[in-house]
Amino acid sequence: MLSRAAARTTTSLVARRGFHATRARLSSPYHYPEGPYSNIPFNPRKKTFGLLFWTFMGTGFFAPFGISVWQTYKPQ
Repeated sequence: MLSRAAARTTTSLVARRGFHATRARLSSPYHYPEGPYSNIPFNPRKKTFGLLFWTFMGTGFFAPFGISVWQTYKPQ
């Protein structure tokens, strides 16, 4: 009995608010463009993207090895 009343109340609340009828307001300053590649801070379609990407990844990977070699061979 209680669950039927709760289901009826929930259904009426959703029907009243009408989420399906609300469309995005693109004139709002808080709405950002949506879609692929719009949520990343770089442009993967540039010609130099591959070179910059692998340079960044290579630096991050080899930096610890280079630092450890430098620490090993530096004078006390």
